[in-house]
Amino acid sequence: MRKDLPKPRKGAVFYEDKKLFAALANYPITKGHVVVVWKKKVRDLHLLNKKDYEHLMDVVDAVRNAMLKTLNIKKVYLIYLDEAKHVHWHLIPRYSIKGFNVLEEKPKKLKSVSLAKSLKKNLRLI
Repeated sequence: MRKDLPKPRKGAVFYEDKKLFAALANYPITKGHVVVVWKKKVRDLHLLNKKDYEHLMDVVDAVRNAMLKTLNIKKVYLIYLDEAKHVHWHLIPRYSIKGFNVLEEKPKKLKSVSLAKSLKKNLRLI
C-alpha cells in the first residue's frame, strides 16, 4: 500500500485486491461508514481509464449491497470527495428517514472493527 494513503485500522479492511481496498472508515460519521480507496496515485475520478472506473464502481456497488444486508438498512449514501487528492468513495449508511442529517454528524474515531467480518461475509463480487 502507498505510504501517502490513509492507513486503515488493523482488522478494518474487509476487501482488497491489487487496485483498491474497502475498509471501515478511521473516523466514521455513522456506524458502518466505509471507504473504498484506489491504491494507485490518481488525483481525481475522471482520470481513471474506463476499465479501472468500472472495476471501482463494481466494488463500490458490491460493498453497498453488503452494507444494506449487514446493517439492515434501505439506503447508503455514496459520496465522492476529493479533499485528499486521491480517488476514494465514502459509503455512509442512512439510518434516519430524514436523510441528510447524517452529513451534519461529527466524525468520531473508529472504536471497533468487528463489523468488518460481517461485511466481508456479505460481500458478493462477480
